[in-house]
Amino acid sequence: MGLVEVSGLSYALPGGRTLFDDVSLRVGAGEHVALIGANGSGKTTLLRLLCDEERAPVGSVRIEGRSRFMRQLMGSTTDDGTVRELLLSLSPAPLRRAAKELDDATRAAQDEPGERSGMRVARAHAGWGDAGGYEAEVLWDVCATAALGCSFDAVADRMRSTLSGGEQKRLALEVLLRCDAEVLLLDEPDNFLDVPAKEWLEDELTRCPKTVLFVSHDRELLARTATKIITLEGRVAWTHPSSFATYRAARSERLDRIDEEHRRYTEERVRLEASLREFRRRAQMGSDTFASRVRATKTKIERFERGAPPERAREQHISMRLGGDRTGKRAVAIEGLEIAGLTDPFDTEILFGERIGVIGHNGTGKSHFLKLLAGHPIAHGGEFMLGARVVPGYFSQVHEQLETPASVLLEHLQEKGRTRGEAMAALRRYELHDAWNQPLATLSGGQQARFQILLLELSGATLLLLDEPTDNLDLASADALEAALAQFQGTALIVTHDRWLMRGCDRFLVFGRDCTVRETLEPVYR
Repeated sequence: MGLVEVSGLSYALPGGRTLFDDVSLRVGAGEHVALIGANGSGKTTLLRLLCDEERAPVGSVRIEGRSRFMRQLMGSTTDDGTVRELLLSLSPAPLRRAAKELDDATRAAQDEPGERSGMRVARAHAGWGDAGGYEAEVLWDVCATAALGCSFDAVADRMRSTLSGGEQKRLALEVLLRCDAEVLLLDEPDNFLDVPAKEWLEDELTRCPKTVLFVSHDRELLARTATKIITLEGRVAWTHPSSFATYRAARSERLDRIDEEHRRYTEERVRLEASLREFRRRAQMGSDTFASRVRATKTKIERFERGAPPERAREQHISMRLGGDRTGKRAVAIEGLEIAGLTDPFDTEILFGERIGVIGHNGTGKSHFLKLLAGHPIAHGGEFMLGARVVPGYFSQVHEQLETPASVLLEHLQEKGRTRGEAMAALRRYELHDAWNQPLATLSGGQQARFQILLLELSGATLLLLDEPTDNLDLASADALEAALAQFQGTALIVTHDRWLMRGCDRFLVFGRDCTVRETLEPVYR
């Protein structure tokens, strides 16, 4: 069985900000442990350190047993690779190397046929077999059938962008849960999954004998699957050795205890410093006795400071102001709209001020629908029309709207016409001010999501087209978004599988597996 141990780990970002300091934790054999914390607290970085994708200058990590890692945004629908390449990215390094050699040898034989190239292909096939390639293909076939309803051969050469984010995620999870790894490191495994798929994941994790460390903000998933909770906050990690059901009370007690420790620490430090000042005063009067007491007290203060209580975990105060404005009464009119290969023609009308949930199984066309309304080139028939003064603003499920990932946050906002003061004030409201000089690409998934919402706020959009906006948001950020949507003076279409966010929707557009699109007052998946 697998085991994960971290001891004395510290890590700082390239800009110098410390993510965490002296972190230690343990995930025992067969445990299913949730790693939670605010966006940007270092959860993804910790998983990358565990799988050796990054190195920490201080501390050590150890994984006992074979391990696999699933990235937070592996479900990107903008990736140009094939489904086979997606599955290879989840495979051990020897299998990836054998696959590359087989592909290179096959291309070389096609370009320059001959005995030498033929021998290279034969050796590559043997290497593929020795690395476990044929066994992997059998597993992939089983998983493709379970996740997509078709064989691996049928989808291997398809571009992964032809699969929805949820389909990619479900396929990857099928492979990881069935593979021979003893340790799984899963970064937001529930992202992109529809509600039935989330329920499937909850059941699979409950039955899974593997050791699992996973990051999630989904309260249902945490409550149903985690055997204990590890929290990154205040640059340290602490462990709640029970389920999420008792987590909030345990955290509240811990914070109260830390506050009391800080109060006592401050009082004792004030007393010691007062003693040091008094001993110095008397030593200056020529007393050798008090000169030695000065030295002893300074040593005592140094020892005392080394035993300082943990840093207080500062609560996040995120203020999103989506604004909006009045538009025509009819915000969106749709007549005979048909998204090519995904939906039958449908009609609907969306009025100013409505909050419409767009729901349904993965792969039924929900994201394509929002992209179409946002002006993306999506093949379709029929018509749609935006009302007077309707300005669409699109939130991408995979954050492709962040078109300049190399620029830092402050520069990005200044390029959009904000002064330095205005930009920093906005970043502070979104709890992104500490990351003002970080490139977009270095932000956590949740920080990227928050920044994308900030860009929507500054755009003046009156029609919000939100594709899974809470997938990567921590609990405080999701609450802030819900509050902002409640105050937004405009119309919103929200693709979501967030069972909490759905409660704020007025009605739903349900995209069915039978290509129909229908309206309901309650979220349904039939």
